[in-house]
Amino acid sequence: MKTLYNGKTKTVLLDEATGIVNLFFKDSATGENGVFDPGSNSVGGSVEGKGKIGLKISKHFFELMEKNGIPTHYLGSDVEQGLMQVRKLTVPKLEFVLRYFTAGSMCRRFTLPEGIVFDPPYSEVTLKDDEQGDPLITERLCIMKDMLKPGQYDEALGILVKVGEVLKQELATMGLTLIDFKIEVGYDEDGKMYVVDEITPDIWRVRDEQGNIPNQIDC
Repeated sequence: MKTLYNGKTKTVLLDEATGIVNLFFKDSATGENGVFDPGSNSVGGSVEGKGKIGLKISKHFFELMEKNGIPTHYLGSDVEQGLMQVRKLTVPKLEFVLRYFTAGSMCRRFTLPEGIVFDPPYSEVTLKDDEQGDPLITERLCIMKDMLKPGQYDEALGILVKVGEVLKQELATMGLTLIDFKIEVGYDEDGKMYVVDEITPDIWRVRDEQGNIPNQIDC
């Protein structure tokens, strides 16, 4: 397969014989200074088997999203090979974040204590740029940079809220309270938008019934 993009936790591959795009889930995990953290911009280590487990979790949640009427890029998976087959879409380098409580980078950026409730949930859009520290970005700049078409910014935020409702309910059945999460979106030639990338502990922060916030590996 031809490598299209090599990310921190996944590699995007093109099967040139069939034209099918695959995501290969790596065993790498984000973090810094020996501490795993889903919000980190660097790879903090590797855990054997993480990639396949992440793929299983993504398969579960993408299928759950589809059942709830939320379009995703998921087409199928080969867990043993660590591969997910996905739609070929335009994926802007953006992350859409929804926060139910203050935590992580928000507390650092705005000098806020952790655990303040957001009602309604607080949404942010960031530019995926490690060198710039993933800065916040507005709709106007997304359009100026030709990353999104008019109307897609708000449409993606609407999808974000819907994903949050499904994710929050499903995690609650496991005794986990959703603190915040991020998704990526892509769109096809007709402009239809889909949830892309992954839905795993790498994209969410949760609190367990004992009040602990497990890192993505423990989660």
